[in-house]
Amino acid sequence: MIKHSNGNLVYFTFENFDNTGIVSHCFSTRLGGVSEGVFESMNLHFRGDNPKNVIENYKIICSAIGIDYKNIVFSKQIHNDTIYTVSKEDRGKGLLRESDIDDADGLITNEKEVALATFYADCVPVYFLDPVLKVIAMVHSGWRGTVKQIAAKAVLKMEKDYGSERKNILAGIGPSIKKCCFEVEYPVVAEFEKNINFSSEFIFKDNEKKGKYKIDLQGIIQETLISVGILRRNIENANICTKCNPELFFSHRYMGDERGSLAGIISLNNQ
Repeated sequence: MIKHSNGNLVYFTFENFDNTGIVSHCFSTRLGGVSEGVFESMNLHFRGDNPKNVIENYKIICSAIGIDYKNIVFSKQIHNDTIYTVSKEDRGKGLLRESDIDDADGLITNEKEVALATFYADCVPVYFLDPVLKVIAMVHSGWRGTVKQIAAKAVLKMEKDYGSERKNILAGIGPSIKKCCFEVEYPVVAEFEKNINFSSEFIFKDNEKKGKYKIDLQGIIQETLISVGILRRNIENANICTKCNPELFFSHRYMGDERGSLAGIISLNNQ
């Protein structure tokens, strides 16, 4: 990923997406906004924060990446594998008006002037772009979504609904908690072993803590994408741990509930 600085604002973009010239996108940091206290400063979710500050934060970051904040659409994420098809009629849902998209952790569209947004504080953001047919998608892949292979389901939906060829799809795996910090107990491990046959390659016993394991979510997601036909060279992995960088990112594992939220945003350029 490429790190961008604009005054106090800091955000990241995927180089493979930037090189196409057909999308505007970013993954936010906690820097460059107007929120205060535990939400300081680029908080992009209303949960507990002053709504005026959240909207102002969207104005700031959307302006920086060249999209209209009024085009933002987001859902009420619930750690499932539902992917909602977004249209222009959905613009503003979640940000400027109540969202009725209440059960989706993934968003997809082929319409311009629509900006997909999903939220994070350690879970894995996965971005998709078909540069040939101009289709975009984003999924929020926490450990439950990763077990349910929501990223693979986004690829299948791009193919089924829009005719995308898997060999053409670009993917980006954004900043999120890495195996160095994602500590779990065996019941979580069992869910992976039951549902993803290769997951054991990405699960490691914690030699210092009995009964604890570390899981490489990004590695599992990348292998899941490859297993459904995404070319390895078309996947860009940020390889950045949110918990290890609390000065730059909100992290649930580091901060608990008293924190803001990061966002992944993507929109097709109007060209």
